[in-house]
Formats: sequence, structure tokens, C-alpha cells
Amino acid sequence: MKLRPVHVESSKKTLIGTVGYHVLGNHSMPPVLFSHLQKMDLPDHVKVDELNWGPVAVVQMFEAETPPFEKVIILCAIEREGREIGQLDVFKWGGHLPDEEQIQACVGDAATGVISVENLLVIGEYFKVWKDEVYLIDVEPGPEIAGEKFTLEMEEKIPDIISTIRSLALSNEIEIPIEKVLRGDSIFINNDN
Repeated sequence: MKLRPVHVESSKKTLIGTVGYHVLGNHSMPPVLFSHLQKMDLPDHVKVDELNWGPVAVVQMFEAETPPFEKVIILCAIEREGREIGQLDVFKWGGHLPDEEQIQACVGDAATGVISVENLLVIGEYFKVWKDEVYLIDVEPGPEIAGEKFTLEMEEKIPDIISTIRSLALSNEIEIPIEKVLRGDSIFINNDN
């Protein structure tokens, strides 16, 4: 008798978070999609939250969470060279800290209200709140433009974005290629935006 592999959904305590400014066109994809993500039919072990309220406050929330989140998925829209508007990439956080000066810069930005997924990742790493599974679902927004509307390219990607988030939240094992691993000691070198 042959046995077929069975897909087992993850039951890890998971947080889906959004990081980004409002009213910046395509750059506002994460906060705009927040309400859509809240309406998704997800198991009880998956929570959706907006993570724009400052990295130190987010760290405090993680420290108070019992049991802790085992998997974190962050939706962001960061300009990266060589990508088309709406291109969707999944990155894994690989840990490690930048030098002390860069850590201080992240804390300074956070204290002044700068919303940055890089600052959140580094400050979370510094305070050791991240477990092994932290993923970024990163959508290319293109140039920053003020306004409330998305470009057509971005609008067309919404179903893919939601589907990718759902799949990642419910998957048990995810393999991310080494070139898609972001580390704190190189994240600011590879992405100056």
C-alpha cells in the first residue's frame, strides 16, 4: 500500500502584522490591507495587528504575549532596486544585529515616530523577541506618491498578496532561498531606502 504525503496545517501561534504609512499611494498597501486581513477566515491561533505604533511598544507587546508568537509575518511595501511595481517577494529574517551606531539610529528613528520595518526588525532582534520564523511579505510600491489610490499594477496584486499571507500563515514548513534572507548586519547596506 502506497502512502500519500498529507499537508498538515501549522498550529503555531502566529501574528500577521502590517507596517507602513497611510496616504502614500502604493506605499500605503500594508495599512490599507489591514482591514481586509482582519476579515480573513483564520484559525484562532492566528492574530492580525497593525504594527505602526512604534518598535518599542511592539517589543513590549511581544514580551507580554504568553505563550509567545512562534511565527511572525509582516506585510510591508519597500522600494527595492530592480523590481516591478506590485512584485511580491517573501523574505525571512535571519537575525544578527548591525553595529551599535546603527542600532542607536534605529532607536532614534523609532523615538521620533519614523515607521520602518527595518527599525522594527533590528529593535525586535536587540530585545530578543523574534523566534525562528519571522517573514516579510514585501510588495514593490515604486516611487513614493502622496494620495489614497493605488496604481493599477498594485490594485491587481491584492488577491495574490492576501493569498500569499494566508498560505504563509497556515503553512507548516517554509523554505526561503538564502538570497531572500535579510540580516540586521546587512539590511541597511542592501537597502538604502
